[in-house]
Amino acid sequence: MLRNLSTSIFVLAAMAQLALAKDLPDPDGKPADMTKKVKVFIIMGQSNTLEMGKVKGDKEGSLEYAVKKESLYPFMVDDAGDWTVREDVRNVHVMGSGGPGRTSVKRNDWLTVSGGKIGIETGIGHQLGNAIDEPVLILKTAIGNRSLGWDLLPPGSPSYEYDLEVKNKATKELQTKTFVYAGYGQSPDKWEKGTEPKAIGWKAGLQYDGDIARAKEVLSKLDEFYPGAKGYEIAGFLWWQGDKDRYNEGHAAMYEKNLKNLIASLRKDFDAPKAKFVCATLGQTSKEKAKGNEKLILDAMLAISDTSKYPELKGDVATVYTNPISMGSSSNAHYGGNAKTYMNVGLAMGEAMVELLSNK
Repeated sequence: MLRNLSTSIFVLAAMAQLALAKDLPDPDGKPADMTKKVKVFIIMGQSNTLEMGKVKGDKEGSLEYAVKKESLYPFMVDDAGDWTVREDVRNVHVMGSGGPGRTSVKRNDWLTVSGGKIGIETGIGHQLGNAIDEPVLILKTAIGNRSLGWDLLPPGSPSYEYDLEVKNKATKELQTKTFVYAGYGQSPDKWEKGTEPKAIGWKAGLQYDGDIARAKEVLSKLDEFYPGAKGYEIAGFLWWQGDKDRYNEGHAAMYEKNLKNLIASLRKDFDAPKAKFVCATLGQTSKEKAKGNEKLILDAMLAISDTSKYPELKGDVATVYTNPISMGSSSNAHYGGNAKTYMNVGLAMGEAMVELLSNK
């Protein structure tokens, strides 16, 4: 793994997936030192933060094939060929649509492989569990089909004007119109400048509010989710998102500002002013070929960890460029369910977080 000297961007070489499959030590099966506070790492985003990588199968793309046939990720299985269990890393996922309210607990167990799918938390959890002596809680609060520019818009994000080309209904010709895009708490998502906005049953930032509330609910009942816990510290946030915003020019154009606001809002809401932040780019988007909205989002994700642009975030933010380690397909197709994509991205995000933590 190479490090760009002018930024906190992690640049991965073309065959980086092999480096990411390095021999992390097998989990020793022992619990963490429970006299220490739990280190909490919160995963947020949209559907690709969920469990989308196939586990079973004897063909390329499944986790079983990657481990048993390609000899990748050896730390994932023990000498008997069973999936290893990390009793020093707790894996929790809570989900709900919209604001605070009913919460569905999708995961509440020690980090292992169970069920038919895996997500990025597997690689993240192995990296953090290996590097950190304290108990580790991977706390995912996410649901699919959510945009940063609307559903997950952080508090304090103002409304803004943006010009769009739209088709005239009468002449069928394109014309430029100015739209107002919703700021936090406003509804609908946009309206033509000079017209009265008509609220809908959703508002900007509603999913952000709900996801934060669900994470806080877990932390308020920590012993139910991490048995024996003696308090906690919010150590970091991990963000893999952007697919929905790439279909909306007005949202893509504001992605960088919204991402910076997101970091500040998360730190404020969790009273964690120095918590680290790792962002992963969309796998199909390459620096050489990106254009349009995808380029806007990629550029925003790379910019947020540019220390010359945001010196106040130096040592606190990293971007993982995932195109070289994505195994094909795209974010809107969940990368074809290829388990190696989810393992590689998770391992890279986990390694980036470990490096940020080590450079206090």
